[in-house]
Amino acid sequence: MKDWLRKHPQVRTIRVAAADLNGQARGKRVPARFAENVVKSGTRFPFSVLNLDIWGEDIDDSPLVFEQGDQDGVLKPTERGFMPMPWLEAPTALLPIWMFRENGQPYEGDPRHALNAVVQRYKARGLTPVCAVELEFFLIDDSGKTMQVPASPRSGKRRKAAETLSIRALDAFDTFFTDLYDACEAMDIPADTTTSETGLGQFEVNLMHCDDPLRAADDAWLFKMLVKGLARRHGFAASFMAKPYPEYSGSGLHTHFSVIDEKGDNIFDSGGPKGTAMLRHAVAGCLNAMHDSTLIFAPHQNSYERLVPGKHAPTSIGWGYENRTTAIRIPAGNPAARRIEHRVAGGDVNPYLMLAAILGAALSGIEDQQEPPAPITGNAYSLDLPQIPDSWEAAIDAFEHSDTLYRFLPKELIRNMVQTKRQELHYIAELTPEERVELYLDTV
Repeated sequence: MKDWLRKHPQVRTIRVAAADLNGQARGKRVPARFAENVVKSGTRFPFSVLNLDIWGEDIDDSPLVFEQGDQDGVLKPTERGFMPMPWLEAPTALLPIWMFRENGQPYEGDPRHALNAVVQRYKARGLTPVCAVELEFFLIDDSGKTMQVPASPRSGKRRKAAETLSIRALDAFDTFFTDLYDACEAMDIPADTTTSETGLGQFEVNLMHCDDPLRAADDAWLFKMLVKGLARRHGFAASFMAKPYPEYSGSGLHTHFSVIDEKGDNIFDSGGPKGTAMLRHAVAGCLNAMHDSTLIFAPHQNSYERLVPGKHAPTSIGWGYENRTTAIRIPAGNPAARRIEHRVAGGDVNPYLMLAAILGAALSGIEDQQEPPAPITGNAYSLDLPQIPDSWEAAIDAFEHSDTLYRFLPKELIRNMVQTKRQELHYIAELTPEERVELYLDTV
């Protein structure tokens, strides 16, 4: 880490940042000449900082605040190390950190530690999850009273229509995407294919698969930060808000994953299109935990505006082969790459919690040899299936009272999440629809 700073003497300041429960970056600005102290000794801020609401306010009656004297945790650099922040004007480096207790034990309210605990359970069985994510987002001109697609930097025109898989739409924002790919290269984020999507000014970028779920979650978290920051440099906003426009489809964050054993073989690969018993067990685990863990996949009030029938987001709990109307899809293709696609999460999620919930549920299914119902054929929206919670309040209740989630999520994190979301539920009810959009546009 010290070598990185020596090789980049132009860097004048650093940011040290950890992800809170909402995926917000919380941390400090430090002059570069003092960065070595952070690398060596870490930094400190209160445990409660990882448990703030979406506005950045303390949680009322949280035991982390006055009851415990608002004690500090110790935050240490992750293995990611320093990286540039290309969306800022001054040369600046970001150092991702995560939180520990004074005795060196991981803080269970830290989302990254929650994911790491799940990964360690896989490792104990000689297994390694391989993950890839697809991130959808909107480019938005929010300078006026009404949101609209930004004017193309090339033509000055606004295309006020969905342009699914349109090369023209990509070319219209070529300068932005060129800068984005250059920035991903500088930050070592494995950005692959970009497509235009079905929403107004909506795009999707796929990140390459990775056999380290922590790094995959880091990539998604950093990518969201980068896209939002870089868009502002280009004069418009980028938002991972689940549903900014009521009349268009929302943004998802789909996860593809397989599992390899100690020999490097994919345990989902049967040599044919159906996959192995292990694949079925993993699917069953995901389905059985889906209702109770919806709050992680749809963490905000706006999230539930995306989860409506017929809008390219799942509303029922089921699975199928090569079927995008289902919550769990098994893509076709080379059997060696047989994998599960989990399609419930919106673009507004915390990637660490999302992967912890998906991989934790899948492992529970593998451990218990759970069996799923029959795969769905045809339109899942038209079938009588168990439903994903259709409201934020129902999802909070399911999350709080679940017996399933304790299998793979820490009790303290579950408690903190419930308190955070109940506080947000209360205060967001006081906002107008316009104020809600303004809140979520830049935060999530």
